[in-house]
Amino acid sequence: MNSWVNSAEILGSDLPLELSGTGNRRALLMDALREAVRSGRLAPGTRLPPYRSLAADLGLARNTVADAYAELVAEGWLAARQGSGTRVAERAAPVTPVHRARTPERVARPVHDLVQGQPDPSVFPRTAWLASARRALAAAPDDAFGPGDPHGRPELRRALAGYLARVRGVRATPERIVLCSGAAHGLRLLAEVVGGPWAAEEYGLPFHRGLLASHGVGTRPLGVDADGARVGGLTRHDRAVLLTPAHQFPTGGPLHPARRAAVVDWARATGGLVVEDDYDGEFRYDRQPVGAVQGLDPEHVVLVGSVSKSLSPALRIGWMVLPQRLVAPVVAAKGEREQFSSATEQLTLADFIESGAYDRQVRRMRQRHRRRRDQLVAALHARAPHVRVTGIAAGLHAVVELPPGTERSAVRAAAWQGLAVEGLGDYLHPGAEHSPRAGEAGAVRAVRAVRAAEASLVPHRDGLVVGYATPAESAYPEALDALCRSLPPVSPSPVPAPPQPPAAP
Repeated sequence: MNSWVNSAEILGSDLPLELSGTGNRRALLMDALREAVRSGRLAPGTRLPPYRSLAADLGLARNTVADAYAELVAEGWLAARQGSGTRVAERAAPVTPVHRARTPERVARPVHDLVQGQPDPSVFPRTAWLASARRALAAAPDDAFGPGDPHGRPELRRALAGYLARVRGVRATPERIVLCSGAAHGLRLLAEVVGGPWAAEEYGLPFHRGLLASHGVGTRPLGVDADGARVGGLTRHDRAVLLTPAHQFPTGGPLHPARRAAVVDWARATGGLVVEDDYDGEFRYDRQPVGAVQGLDPEHVVLVGSVSKSLSPALRIGWMVLPQRLVAPVVAAKGEREQFSSATEQLTLADFIESGAYDRQVRRMRQRHRRRRDQLVAALHARAPHVRVTGIAAGLHAVVELPPGTERSAVRAAAWQGLAVEGLGDYLHPGAEHSPRAGEAGAVRAVRAVRAAEASLVPHRDGLVVGYATPAESAYPEALDALCRSLPPVSPSPVPAPPQPPAAP
């Protein structure tokens, strides 16, 4: 970005606000405002112009100024209240050079990790995996050591067909299964074959949305509530919809049965495709497993899965259970030879499944994750009863709902405690920012907090996405302690107590 200089007078005073330099305009604006407060040019209590006015004066986008105001509110430099606009906080303290040096260091090398997304690597079943590897290599046919078939090894496709039918209610033959290096690889192939646009849940992995966009497939958000995605918003223009129906990511909860039927009806009526990301379908704690949507209509639903949560993301083995019409195009898109997953690891996983070792590992991990989940809920109930925990019936993470206006400060406080944890707002689809609804969080909430002070809007709830599967057993209690120390104090308004998980059956 080119160097640029612009200025505007704050509330018509003689004190100009100058922005100069090269880089992100929001960051330059924030630096200029911080410097004005530090130097005393903006005294505590000084009212700033509405973000629309300042944006017009500076020639910036409104959202750029609103985002800058919101970030400075979260940092404590500014305060935004309904009826009084945005003002310099009464206790806006200067940031010392010591703080500037320590912040990135603490964030870059956290002591504790509660970021969702992977199991504790120390619990990988090394002995059982090695035993399967030995058996698989001893029995491997000669063609396993030649150029690989892009469909994947037939031994693993047969093992997966039986396992998925038994555990997830999937209707598939080995011929409909194409192996890939993980869910992301599967989405890349589907984007190339199916094209766009797609619909996606308004809360989900930004990585997946970016991956689709990099292949020319745009996504638009579908609202999410306690019953999962609002699939009634699908249209004939959508080529596909990306869902996490077993356990909505990251808010939690299964897709309601009526909506499962409705999304299949939409696919049948329009020729659209349901892409079912079955990222943690095996981990259920307080209710019976929810079968895959694919079982309702194998010709209109693709089930995408992997071993990244049940075993390890390092294995790079995933699968797609495809409608018959998509098998050949997906294999063609993959290439003439297997380039992504090792044939020997595919053979090992096939033996691991057929020997029963995979079932035993899932049962062990399910018990471990449930115990971790219970420890999280108990710690929060004892030390932060004003917060609410949701999405705890399944999966490897939970959402800790926070009082309005506290998500950013909680993430920042966690970093100072040496804890890596993510805000719920990090997962919100950018297109959802323009549709007010309950449950918004993070950056969206922060922007609306500023706008609420100027337009009488109501800010929405925030939250943290807490991955309880990642830490080692010995490190987990300290990680929970750091989490509790990072949470905001008791909210002045009543907040329901967190739900208690049912007793183990």
